[in-house]
Amino acid sequence: MAVERIWLDVPFDEKERAKKGGARWDPAARRWYAPRGGMTELQQWAPAPDVPDLLPGEDRTLGSGLFVDLVPSTCWFTNVRSCVEQRDWERLRRMITRRAGQRCEICGAAEDRGARRWLEVHERWIYDDTARVQTLKRLICLCTDCHTVTHFGYAQVRGVEAQAFAHLMTVTGLTEPQARRHVSSAFTLWKRRSQLTWSLDLGILADAGIALAPPPEAKDRARLTEETLRPADGPAVRKVPRQPGSDPAVRRMPGLR
Repeated sequence: MAVERIWLDVPFDEKERAKKGGARWDPAARRWYAPRGGMTELQQWAPAPDVPDLLPGEDRTLGSGLFVDLVPSTCWFTNVRSCVEQRDWERLRRMITRRAGQRCEICGAAEDRGARRWLEVHERWIYDDTARVQTLKRLICLCTDCHTVTHFGYAQVRGVEAQAFAHLMTVTGLTEPQARRHVSSAFTLWKRRSQLTWSLDLGILADAGIALAPPPEAKDRARLTEETLRPADGPAVRKVPRQPGSDPAVRRMPGLR
């Protein structure tokens, strides 16, 4: 008789330790598990309760369709993955891909290792220009191709702008002139928003019991950005824009200064 697997919450950075402790990987579920009970060395990765399929206050209708969705430069490296504990990031990622039926919520593509297409998590934000608050309102499952379009500036840096532009036209049905106007408008909006210092409201995560962690401070983001954009064998691909203002405060994150 088959023994029910004991699922684990193993952060990516700890997978080798878990593997040495006897954990096994289920490629279909994309999750580590203990093959039997009583494996005390794996108890440190005992699973937390599943994240609810609808986060409190989440709007799953926000930002439908594919579009260039640039994050202000003053908010770089304050994305959800940077602001939650690693284990809770795994819980979030698992919920988001599961509720999407293991498909991209925009183009419907499934993960394809051969094509190097993965399922990834993207954030939809709303911006209050008066209060200067950037509020997380939705988490969406995107394939690598659609996710690359949303971060079109990073696609340019990586040298995959042409592929991203072609995917934008294919999925949306825009003509080339229409797509170019769309990209231009997105960058105009990005430049305006990047002149402001934003506070982050991550209430939909805190209210779901997600453990929040301090994001990198403003003084560290320029360094992180340059390291991220620098090829392994040379200098940064392009100059990183200076980030005006001080580090954004993060709402709903007790203990931050």
